[in-house]
Amino acid sequence: MALSLASPVTALPGVASERARHLRQKGIETLEDLLYYFPFRYENRIRFTPIAELRPGQVACVQVEVLTAGPLRLRRQQAFNLAASDQTGILYAKWFTGYRKRFFIDYLTRTLRRGRRVVLYGKVEHDSYRPGQLQILQPQYEVLSGDREPADSTESGRIVPIYEAAGPISSRIFRRLIYAALERLPATLPDPLPASLFARYGFPDRRAALAQAHFPGRETELAALEAFRTPAQQRLIYEEFFFLQLGLALKRRRARQLPGIPFQLNDAIREAIKKILPFHPTAAQKRVLKEIADDMQKPAPMNRLLQGDVGSGKTIVAFEAAILAIENGYQVALMAPTEILAAQHFLYACRRFAPTRYRLGLLVSALPAGEKKQTREDLAAGDLDFLVGTHALLEKGVRFARLGFVIVDEQHRFGVLQRLELIRKGLAQQHPHVLVMTATPIPRTLALTLYTDLEMSILDEMPPGRAPIETRWVQEDAAAGVWEFIRKQVRAGRQAYIVYPVIEESKQELKAATREYERLSQNEFKKLRVGLLHGRLSGEEKERVMQAFHRGQLQVLVSTSVVEVGVDVPNASVMVIEHAERFGLSQLHQLRGRIGRGPHPSACFLMTPGEVGEVARERLQTLTRTQDGFQIAELDLQLRGPGEFLGTRQHGFLNFRIANLLRDHELLSRAKQDAFAYVEEQPPDFAPTVDYVRQLWQQRYRLGEVA
Repeated sequence: MALSLASPVTALPGVASERARHLRQKGIETLEDLLYYFPFRYENRIRFTPIAELRPGQVACVQVEVLTAGPLRLRRQQAFNLAASDQTGILYAKWFTGYRKRFFIDYLTRTLRRGRRVVLYGKVEHDSYRPGQLQILQPQYEVLSGDREPADSTESGRIVPIYEAAGPISSRIFRRLIYAALERLPATLPDPLPASLFARYGFPDRRAALAQAHFPGRETELAALEAFRTPAQQRLIYEEFFFLQLGLALKRRRARQLPGIPFQLNDAIREAIKKILPFHPTAAQKRVLKEIADDMQKPAPMNRLLQGDVGSGKTIVAFEAAILAIENGYQVALMAPTEILAAQHFLYACRRFAPTRYRLGLLVSALPAGEKKQTREDLAAGDLDFLVGTHALLEKGVRFARLGFVIVDEQHRFGVLQRLELIRKGLAQQHPHVLVMTATPIPRTLALTLYTDLEMSILDEMPPGRAPIETRWVQEDAAAGVWEFIRKQVRAGRQAYIVYPVIEESKQELKAATREYERLSQNEFKKLRVGLLHGRLSGEEKERVMQAFHRGQLQVLVSTSVVEVGVDVPNASVMVIEHAERFGLSQLHQLRGRIGRGPHPSACFLMTPGEVGEVARERLQTLTRTQDGFQIAELDLQLRGPGEFLGTRQHGFLNFRIANLLRDHELLSRAKQDAFAYVEEQPPDFAPTVDYVRQLWQQRYRLGEVA
């Protein structure tokens, strides 16, 4: 009886409850899930090498007949020894296992008996116990029984797929399960990819692509497989990108059909905007503000991503846009990921909006209950024009009278659903305009994937008056010179940050902020005013420390990475990052961006212990070479990969089955173009394709409706 892609994996022989549980942990519940669990590499086991041709260090596949086999008892473990021949010579094989896995030795004893034909695959080595002889340790093996020929095998005589194990489910078991699934599926499978794309790219159909991706033909080039460039792999990669981009295109079309708030922009509002500017705006700021203002005057809600390097002036542009909303009689919400950043935004807003009549509020978890209650009441009554807050803005008790503009700062620290939750606090028939900001420049491949449903604005110019930052990589044995440099800077009236990766001492032998604060304040900086800042302080304590540092009451601030974003102290001219090898490249760049915000020349010291790894070395050398955040972000993406780069899995967005953003960026670009054109053209197969995408998005990305 034929199965379908929707059939449970338990329909396959050998998948009982325990094995099904391990598969479920990998997200494999149906045959479709199983067939989309792809190999991460392949091994060429097509040719059987005669024993006489084997050489030490060679990875080889041999077909032999068992001469002798049996268990071997060692002091701390058990082993199984085998001698076999192929008429050109004798080869030995050995398997080791702990005493708790006696069943494995028993299984080999029953399976690898004298006279059996066996295929062995592994690395050939000298046999240390038999001079002049060769052996394979822990080889992959397959018993060839009856009339079965190697060509029919999933283990040998072919290019063999290698899978990531799922608990006790090895690559070998995955091969057998996938082979069994393909045998039990019908000759043709429903193919969701639009027919027009097959004609354009010459893709194989879905069933053929799945079969060839798992069990490629003998003629397939191994190099093409390893590079994921075979027609079958390319089709499956393109398919994954296409349906993601199609969902984004449908979301974008739907967003443009929603009722928005067409704000009016007149000369009086332009004058109000000019009043809050601390300096003459750069050409980039003028360009970006025009892009935002043009969007906010349209009847559809704006959805725009504003990205720019550290210190490029994103916040002031967002505040200018906020004036447009407030002057039109609407409220503005600014959501930040941390209380420190929210407090900084609130204080900056108070300074910038001082010439206006606007009523501002702050809402964070650390506020006293009475203050929070009053803020919520003022907001609901329309007595607040601009509210800054953290996740506290998402609480059920927070209600806006007329929410017209939402600003989300450091947006990659929020999930898509969190942003949507804040947007839904607007009026039912008027969706607010949305501006999401990031100081971590988004590499092009990620922008194509994650933010296709957003318009994009880029601030690529720094405001005038910013001092250059000299970045030096120093060993910790040079610390005395660094501390002296800080003392000189303080005597000249400047301030300094010293950042550590952890709060308290750990088993990793990292210097801890609390311990170093005590040591530095009692020794190297005993005549200076030193403060301590970390994430475990209460919101009130954090605010008190930051205010003291901002006013110059503290000269040196010892901190963890909580100062990574949003801290703006123009007088600070020194940044020391201890254990810099422990930080990511973009994070180092963000920390460095806390200095150089005033007119004074600044210095950043990346301090490390004696030796660091190659990846850390490349990060640190990059920081000393460039201050270009976009260039740094591209390299950081290559070094760490998309998931770690963002610090979030973005609700499944980056959990691709076979696609790879860095390797397959050309296919990604092509799939995006095709998906958006498909939505515009709406060919005859549009409706069933949209139904498939809706189901796929709910299952794979869990982002709800897309159309």
